Amino acid sequence: MPWEPRPEGCKDVIWRYSANPIIPRNLLPTSNSIFNSAVVRFGDGFAGVFRCDDTNRRMRLHVGFSKNAMNWEINPEPLKFECDDKEIGEWVYGYDPRVCFIEDRYYVTWCNGYHGPTIGVAWTNDFKTFHQLENAFLPFNRNGVLFPRKFNGNFAMLSRPSDNGHTPFGDIFYSESPDLCFWGRHRHVMSPAKFEESAWQCTKIGAGPIPIETPEGWLLIYHGVLASCNGFVYSFGSALLDLDQPWKVKFRSGPYLLSPQTIYECTGDVPNVTFPCAALHDEETGRIAIYYGCADTVTGLAFGYIPEIIEFTKKTSII
Repeated sequence: MPWEPRPEGCKDVIWRYSANPIIPRNLLPTSNSIFNSAVVRFGDGFAGVFRCDDTNRRMRLHVGFSKNAMNWEINPEPLKFECDDKEIGEWVYGYDPRVCFIEDRYYVTWCNGYHGPTIGVAWTNDFKTFHQLENAFLPFNRNGVLFPRKFNGNFAMLSRPSDNGHTPFGDIFYSESPDLCFWGRHRHVMSPAKFEESAWQCTKIGAGPIPIETPEGWLLIYHGVLASCNGFVYSFGSALLDLDQPWKVKFRSGPYLLSPQTIYECTGDVPNVTFPCAALHDEETGRIAIYYGCADTVTGLAFGYIPEIIEFTKKTSII
């Protein structure tokens, strides 16, 4: 997996890759921006589903492959889903995908256009053919993130109900499904923090990469938003969820892990955004590589150690 040691003298829990951004905005002939994308291990390398807004500013998903998870070959043609229901399968827009391996296949969730934003769901075995299923929820919803295993035989997903605009609010919720079609058992997970407790996440929050199962609980990297005098600012932090009841939050970081500070995070189509969507980790070493969108324009990479993130989450928890 990708890795770069912590820079000498750095005391941060996670640190940026020195060659960021790893994916430029114009990697494809028609791409205006490539960001908020998802990568996983696949075969003897890596595969991913990428948000590539084109120069018409249409939000599209593309498939990509890499040997080292840093240098990517992204298909210039948008991903096309196979769907038996023409009403569900009619493409409007798609963005901010996640990819999760469960049992024997890869599942893709994304913000899908169907009378407003909702959570699209599809599966693939080869990253060539994608079978689209029913939308998970009613509009309006964003940040649909599956857990990598079932709970009592049910699939489980985190999401953030929203509105049809650039939502100025948002809580994370948990839902279960026996078949990825009918969803229920909805549970509240957590709300934005109080301003005086943790201002970077006081406006809205949303799940990021696929949760990572650890002995301490499910490690969730999530984004939070501050409504500043210069607009929204997107940072990200961490939480630990109960292993058996994942809607119960055990710990939640007060300080952020990463916030917009570099030129490629602060300058772009949407300034001041660091938005995590994927993570690769190694159980033996505890290393984690976090992929995040920068200013809604390019893709960055940050590194850390899972035990250190867990300790940081517990030590700084506002719960």
